[in-house]
Amino acid sequence: MKRILIAIGIFVGLILLSGSLYTINETEQVIITQFGKPVGQAVTEAGLHLKIPFIQTVNTFDKRWLEWSGDASSIVTKDKKLLLLETYTRWRIKDPLLFFQNLRDERSAQSRLDDIVEGETRNVIASNDLIEIVRTTNRTFTVAEDNTNMGEAEATGPITSGRNKIVQAVLAKASPIVAGYGIELVDVQIKRVNYGGDVQQKVFDRMISERKRIAERSRSEGQGKAAEIRGQKERDLKGIQSEAYRKAQEIMGKADGEATRIYAEAYNRDPELYQFLKTMETYRKTLASDTTLILSTEGEFFKYLKQSR
Repeated sequence: MKRILIAIGIFVGLILLSGSLYTINETEQVIITQFGKPVGQAVTEAGLHLKIPFIQTVNTFDKRWLEWSGDASSIVTKDKKLLLLETYTRWRIKDPLLFFQNLRDERSAQSRLDDIVEGETRNVIASNDLIEIVRTTNRTFTVAEDNTNMGEAEATGPITSGRNKIVQAVLAKASPIVAGYGIELVDVQIKRVNYGGDVQQKVFDRMISERKRIAERSRSEGQGKAAEIRGQKERDLKGIQSEAYRKAQEIMGKADGEATRIYAEAYNRDPELYQFLKTMETYRKTLASDTTLILSTEGEFFKYLKQSR
């Protein structure tokens, strides 16, 4: 019986010991609650710690920097431009006790950040023009000539704040508010800026129209250039043909002159042979097997035919 009581005592002791120990790693911090109420300060040191078993509860929170990303929300700028704007921020639980007392968990913190960060972003954006949100500096840049009808003056106008100062203003306004919930903000940034639905469609339509105009102008310029090239080709071709014809006529003239000279030399050496050969050549060109000629017996053309009898 004594052994049984000892075993039961050891078993109960182990249960009590296991219920009184808890572990914290390097990325965690803990708030101990007793009957739902916080007891003492936050435990942030990593390692093995003690608590009252069954009575006290361990509430663990992340010690690292966390990310909050808001949904796209419609905001009107100072110059009456409707935007769809998305923001994100980095935050952490700086005071776990205050955080637990006000929010209890990270889900509630995300919801509260939605209200605070988006609200302050809306207030700051509403007091600035669109160009201040889009640009960060007054550096000069070249606007393509095909964008002259798409708000060049507005796009290149000077800014007084710029996006960096705007997000710093949001951070400065939101930080004191979230500090009351034990939260620290380290950074706020604008993730995406876009026009609202109707305005966005109008911008797209204008961009399409502008691109069609540019394409039509490019096609017209291309057709003009093609016509110019074809005209130049025709002029070059006619020039080449004219030069070739001139050279051909020059060569033919020289050849005819040389032939005439050769004929003259041959005639001067033996006029009778030259006359005979030319007559034979004429016979070959003019007479065929079925040719019928009516000639005078006294004609020069008939002379060699008559002598061949």
